[in-house]
Amino acid sequence: MDYALYSVIVPLFVFIFFLHKCFFTTSKNQNKLLPSPTKLPIIGNLHQLGSHPHRSLHELSNKYGPVMLLHFGSKPVIVASSVDAARDIMKTNDLVWSNRPKCKMADRLMYDSKDVAFSPYGEYWRQIRSVTVLHLLSNKRVQSYRRVREEETSNMIDKIRQQCDSVIDLRDVLSCMSNNIISRVALGRKYNDEQSGIDAKATLNMFVELLGTFNVGDYIPWLEWVNRITGLDTKVDKVAKDLNTFLELVIEQHIIRNEKGENRAGEAIDLADVLLEIQNGNETGIPLQRDSLKALILDTFSAGTDTIYTALEWTITELLMHPRAMEKLQNEVRELAQGKAEVTEDDLGNMQYLKAVIKETFRLHPPIPLLVPRESMEDVKLLGYHIPAKTQVIINAWAIGRDPLSWDDPEDYRPDRFLNSNIDIKGLNFEVIPFGAGRRGCPGTVFAIVAIELAVARIVHKFNLALPKEKELDMTECTGLTIRRKSPLLALATPCST
Repeated sequence: MDYALYSVIVPLFVFIFFLHKCFFTTSKNQNKLLPSPTKLPIIGNLHQLGSHPHRSLHELSNKYGPVMLLHFGSKPVIVASSVDAARDIMKTNDLVWSNRPKCKMADRLMYDSKDVAFSPYGEYWRQIRSVTVLHLLSNKRVQSYRRVREEETSNMIDKIRQQCDSVIDLRDVLSCMSNNIISRVALGRKYNDEQSGIDAKATLNMFVELLGTFNVGDYIPWLEWVNRITGLDTKVDKVAKDLNTFLELVIEQHIIRNEKGENRAGEAIDLADVLLEIQNGNETGIPLQRDSLKALILDTFSAGTDTIYTALEWTITELLMHPRAMEKLQNEVRELAQGKAEVTEDDLGNMQYLKAVIKETFRLHPPIPLLVPRESMEDVKLLGYHIPAKTQVIINAWAIGRDPLSWDDPEDYRPDRFLNSNIDIKGLNFEVIPFGAGRRGCPGTVFAIVAIELAVARIVHKFNLALPKEKELDMTECTGLTIRRKSPLLALATPCST
């Protein structure tokens, strides 16, 4: 009798023990806390961002792990710094993380965030994303602007050639080319201050700079008044007003020209005209309002001009610092373009080392190192951690590109690492994500890459570049949404005999 009772009670206790352990462990894992540095009253962890947040957050992630919790003011913000975390956010749970946190700067500069990049997830965003992908930046549309890219790149080469007897400010040359390409593609022509009544280039540059300015009011609302004291509010109001005046002028010129039936022979239809056609014909079923039209044009400038010339400047910088890589690239380009006056876009597909150079530059210098923040729309798991709805996440693309778990000698510039690699930079892989990925990935990726590849190929095809004598390259970065070199890139260019 005792033995029979024992044989029942013992297994029962064992079963209850494991059942309790299973449920207790599951509950504990579901609620395990994200690692987090100590925060200060009121400001939280804002003091730890420093002047270069992508670097400061990278140092913190080395201590606290690939996902960590910070507090900007009273708002919780997760920082993701690994391939697995990026994949979890932008692929596995892409839909959950597809919202944008409120950004007052984008609201003021982007017509209440009516653009693709900053618009909150919802029906309006899905509609304008569709307009962008299917009508503005489809592969067919991108190809239609080939002539613009090749003409403006040729103009850049001519400009460099004219300055071969002196030190050249390559930043000025590259930014001018990028701005001209985007102006012609988006607006149909290049604008200057005489034609538009304002300095369009300077205003657009200031617009991009302000878009990346940290706004304390987003995280500590009762300190919003600080922006009035510092003059930030006044600057934003002026730029927003100037931009609106400029964009209204551009749109009215397009409307008048279209009413007169004036067509530019040989020119592809520009993006402003595409948007006006959609607005007038309502081909998509989307009520595209004037503010939305202007916001989408600004998207093109913020995501196009700055990204292209920043990537170009870093690429040339790294090539100047690594002569062997420069020589290898020149040999490839000059061999494939042998007997041709100019490299064309048809040649780019065969230039594998060129593509490796661009990928390696994006790995070390993603133009937007902290991708535009996302926000969770519901409770979600991130690498096993329970994340509540309405939590903001920042993906540190700069840190991911330098992760020693993914890369050998991650701080070294070695384009050869990509020659036998299938890693993609268009959002399919997560080791290099300069353009983001998933629903919120940049729709202009293909356009930007072909423009960058063409410009680099033509420069190394036509010139031998060198640093001015007794000059060292200053690799200090500027601050803002887009991280470019702090000082302009100065170089000497010697025409090569090809």
